[in-house]
Amino acid sequence: MMSSSKERSVALVLGATGGIGGHVARGLAARGWVVRALGRSVDKARRAEPGFDWIAGDAMNADDVMAAAAGVELIVHAVNPPGYRNWQQLVLPMLENTIAAARKSGARILLPGTVYNYGPDVLPLIHEGSAQNPVTRKGAIRVAMERRLQDAAGEGIPVLIVRAGDYFGPGSANNWFGQGLVVPGKPVVSVSRPNTVGTGHQWAYLPDVAETMLRLIDRQHELPCFARFHMRGFFDEDGGEMIAAIGRVVGRMPKVKAFPWWMVRLGSPFVPIFRELLEMRYLWQQPVRMSNARLVAFLGEEPSTPIDVAVRATLADLGCLSADAALPERREPGLPAGVDGAA
Repeated sequence: MMSSSKERSVALVLGATGGIGGHVARGLAARGWVVRALGRSVDKARRAEPGFDWIAGDAMNADDVMAAAAGVELIVHAVNPPGYRNWQQLVLPMLENTIAAARKSGARILLPGTVYNYGPDVLPLIHEGSAQNPVTRKGAIRVAMERRLQDAAGEGIPVLIVRAGDYFGPGSANNWFGQGLVVPGKPVVSVSRPNTVGTGHQWAYLPDVAETMLRLIDRQHELPCFARFHMRGFFDEDGGEMIAAIGRVVGRMPKVKAFPWWMVRLGSPFVPIFRELLEMRYLWQQPVRMSNARLVAFLGEEPSTPIDVAVRATLADLGCLSADAALPERREPGLPAGVDGAA
């Protein structure tokens, strides 16, 4: 936690209206940071988060990012192209804008990492040093991003990458939980199972991911110039534990249906998002588990909210619970989790 010094640290958050960007931004503000947030529609965003210093601009505009980053200590790069379109053309130029701004301001760059970087060759247990041999287009872009950041760190620009599994939690829009398992806005009657029966899968609760990032930033002066950490999150051992948690929260076991991969395959030549989903299917056909040994060695523990609490908060945010079911005991993230694998 920061001290109450008059000199408050300043962070620029790119993607503060998104899931992980929003959680990190609110956590920084709670720790005493001044949070600048760059956005295209600042009036609406300011009404939602009046405590941030909203700046009108676009992360795809180098001058906007450079101006917003003046004097900051941290740049959170949690932004994606609008509508997730044109990734190949826009993602790396957006990152270059962040790197250029960090170079001038002396800021550390914080990037949320993904498991897309890894191909089937390193599954099931992934370490920070595992070979990154992506088999998807989006994975290749993510690898290029991290390589570029590692090059930037070689120039003296500090970088922190925190990698986690599939996101779920309040404020998380585009994810497998809210778009694959359940139907937003409707009571949970059935659940779609994307993975092969008996195949483990790794999930990450957004408040825990943000808290992990914040604890690392609290100790950023102890980090190397290029730091990369993996989270364990919630590992569903057989693909049924997340569904069981949903059942406990809603008070009945939902009907379990196989995810319609056949429909995704038929539509993939015509629907870009279907093509991307199909490319990612290998992550549901084999166990995916990241070792958090390095993280626990540094922090002492990994923030971990009990799974039923996390699922309840997620379903409530998605509008899938009645008012009574949405109001249980609430617990803050930060409970200790165990260690997986070796460093």
